[in-house]
Amino acid sequence: MTLRVLVKKNVSIIAFLLLLSLSAWAHDPGLSSTIGTLSGNQLELTLSLAIRDAGQIVPLDADNNGTVTANEFNSARAALVASLTEQCKVEFDGALAKPDTVVCQQDDAKNISVRLTFLVPPSKELVLDFKFIQAMPLGHRMFLSLSDAAGKIVMEQLLTASTSTVAVPLNSETAAPAKAAHTFADFVLMGIEHIGTGYDHLLFLFALLVVTRSFRSALAVITAFTFAHSITLAISTFNLYTLSPRMTEPLIAATIIYVGLENLWRRGDPHQRWLLTFSFGLIHGFGFASVLREMGVGDRAGGVVLPLFGFNLGVELGQLAVAAMVLPIVWKLRTKEKFLRYGVPLCSILAALAGGFWFIQRVWFS
Repeated sequence: MTLRVLVKKNVSIIAFLLLLSLSAWAHDPGLSSTIGTLSGNQLELTLSLAIRDAGQIVPLDADNNGTVTANEFNSARAALVASLTEQCKVEFDGALAKPDTVVCQQDDAKNISVRLTFLVPPSKELVLDFKFIQAMPLGHRMFLSLSDAAGKIVMEQLLTASTSTVAVPLNSETAAPAKAAHTFADFVLMGIEHIGTGYDHLLFLFALLVVTRSFRSALAVITAFTFAHSITLAISTFNLYTLSPRMTEPLIAATIIYVGLENLWRRGDPHQRWLLTFSFGLIHGFGFASVLREMGVGDRAGGVVLPLFGFNLGVELGQLAVAAMVLPIVWKLRTKEKFLRYGVPLCSILAALAGGFWFIQRVWFS
């Protein structure tokens, strides 16, 4: 295989992967949550869905203009309630339970909540099956948290389309969960999955690493990014200061545009890139924090440190795994003159275009 063919082949692969990311949302395949309270003879489940995810179950945007108005939501409310009630199965000792009450409302321009209440008979096992996850984009996750009447968290689990069913042991006298589930591993896994499907975060990191020429410069970039987003992740999770996703998401896209363009006008390995990475990493940390806030971490009773540490650890493990796969390829390609002349600029242009696409999408179409 000639040098020209080798360079063209590798550049084509990188370009193809970057183009694939254009068709994906930054935090797709999405995250929903169900917060439940089991007390005596009553079970209450509150489902929280992004409007675009709810639209996968029942069409909500009647005029397809990208915005679900109050009238559109009210028109589709009954169909959405019927579908979710059918696809959220609750069983006590194998007997299907029907909800006593259902309240469905549009919380704001981006979220929908559905509250279901059930009577709880004396039983030994509660089984919850959230089949609607299978209608979501591939990889969608739902965070389930179940607490007792005192607000103590007794079970937390991350559900997917392949694991949409959970069984909860009950005390036959009190109909309360018998024991709590360990959740640290769930939060670590969620952090890994989030960075693995966080195409904007990965593209930002790739745009930074594609111009690094040594392990030292790459380590400085990764370390700065890690420290920065860890700071704002903690600040936001503890509710010391938060940024709305309507601000955070366009800003994250803007960081990708800037890095891609800077790669073009500052050829080689830009000096003191870690300063830029640290500054922009603070913005990305607010994006990571939105996942924990959507699950109610920091707003409800229960520990914050464990979920925060587990999620952040998962993000770092996923980030290091990606860097370990990408950097050897990048450094090998950077030994080729044609990749330096054509490949690096091409990758930077594609990164900037992807960032521009996301910026427009998030400012005017979300």
